[in-house]
Amino acid sequence: MFDVDAVRADFPILSRQVNNRPLVYLDNAASAQKPQVVIDAVSNAYSGEYANVHRGLHYLSNLATTNYERVRAIIARFLHAPHEDEVIFTSGGTEGINLVSYGWAAPRLQAGDQIVLSVLEHHANIVPWHFLRERQGVELVWVEPEADGSLPPEKMLAAVGPKTRLIAVSHMSNVTGTIVDVGAIAQGARALGVPVLADGSQAAVHMPVDVGALGVDFYAITGHKLYGPSGSGAVWISRARQAEMRPFMGGGDMIDTVTRDKITYAAPPLRFEAGTPGIVNQIGLGVALEYLMGLGMDKIAAHERGLRDYARARLRELNWLNVQGDAPDKGGIFSMTMEGAHAHDLSTILDKRGIAIRAGTHCAMPLMEFYGVTASARASFAMYNTPAEVDALIDGLIFCRELFG
Repeated sequence: MFDVDAVRADFPILSRQVNNRPLVYLDNAASAQKPQVVIDAVSNAYSGEYANVHRGLHYLSNLATTNYERVRAIIARFLHAPHEDEVIFTSGGTEGINLVSYGWAAPRLQAGDQIVLSVLEHHANIVPWHFLRERQGVELVWVEPEADGSLPPEKMLAAVGPKTRLIAVSHMSNVTGTIVDVGAIAQGARALGVPVLADGSQAAVHMPVDVGALGVDFYAITGHKLYGPSGSGAVWISRARQAEMRPFMGGGDMIDTVTRDKITYAAPPLRFEAGTPGIVNQIGLGVALEYLMGLGMDKIAAHERGLRDYARARLRELNWLNVQGDAPDKGGIFSMTMEGAHAHDLSTILDKRGIAIRAGTHCAMPLMEFYGVTASARASFAMYNTPAEVDALIDGLIFCRELFG
């Protein structure tokens, strides 16, 4: 049984008020709040255990290194990765995707080669590929979703041609909540000899993820959406693809030897982790993932499906509200527009009622263009949200409607 009240009690910020109203935090697709165990872990790492990692033989350095490196195994367990050395620490999903772009794609792709993308993508899974388009003449092949926001795997695979070198696709849209069947895409792509990168920044927090079962080659996650600290994250890269990569950044830790005439690189994953890392951030992420696994990702997913279904039913009552994308298989993310009111107006008015949502393009301008809107208001749910908070959102939207006539 998933006890949402007990979970809420673990998050101190949820008990505060905003504008003299109880906080209703519905901006989770942007960043999730932090449980006390993560806050305590970060505080303790700085106050009682801090030192640099990998470089010292003294007690604190050894302790910090142990606590930091154990997170690699935690992430591997969370993603059901075959080997923990396939987990590369990053500052988040953006760095993870850029690592693949610079380290794997840039040395291998040339003018005329193609990357298949969906219009659902976050800018973090668009801009790095535009760099290759600008600098190396790589072509981007775009696949549009269906009107309801769904993205059939066969549609992605139909875009694959003889010059396709990579498919890059979100596991879950940060705008519509669409869940993409990346397993089916990866299975079809493997038969065609095309690697697949999945952006798991949204999906990993809402559902169990098994990278081995999915069959992808690269899978990026970001810690701040996983109830961990900002500046934490990882990208899972199979050993076979790591062997094809060159280092992304140069500096300490990623080398074996350095002389005036040559360098040799450390073995992966350190080869792709230059410089002093976000030690405490990653320690906090490890605690957050253990917290999630302790609750059970299946139970979290079931609770959030209930929220999604309730929110979808309530939003459908508002026939003057336009929801962008309502795929059958989606997470609890709803982007919406209302005629006569800008998305920023909706967000501002709801904020006065203590309800936090996001307004804008959500780093997904191609998808905004697809839906013919310049901005939308987005409410995104997490494991600590409740049906009562769905009702508060609906009441707030009705209030907005009344204000704008």
